[in-house]
Amino acid sequence: MPPERGLAIGALAERTGLAVSAIRYYEAQGLITADRNAGGQRRFARAAIRRLSFVMIAQQFGVSLAEIRALLSELPGNRTPTPADWTRISLRFRQQIDQRIATLERLRDDLDGCIGCGCLSLPKCRLYNPDDRAHAKGSGPRYLMGDSAASVLTSDAQS
Repeated sequence: MPPERGLAIGALAERTGLAVSAIRYYEAQGLITADRNAGGQRRFARAAIRRLSFVMIAQQFGVSLAEIRALLSELPGNRTPTPADWTRISLRFRQQIDQRIATLERLRDDLDGCIGCGCLSLPKCRLYNPDDRAHAKGSGPRYLMGDSAASVLTSDAQS
């Protein structure tokens, strides 16, 4: 894209509803790129509108910027993404959403015994501490104190 063409950052902000500072941040994070014109002003390809829209949607689903960056890295950088390119990305995104849904359903189903507990090491905690495995590391909220479930399982195996 010749630098004299493309969208100025203000136009991109207007088209996406994002603040100029947010667009600069996303550019710094490698989610979009800009060329510079002779005056040093950023000029964005029109494809940046779709990329930023995807970023906003993905963030609403709790997807991290690192995950979004990985998904967007699969899009071509030298041309406008085609519907087939977006379909490929959406299938990967769909898999991540399905995994999150399964995790949330499991959390919902096990949450009734966890609300208000806060300790994460009760013998009855099916969600974070089945069979009171965290007790082997000591008393208190072991996972919140930095012990991982893996370290608790390791100490169980050594016992």
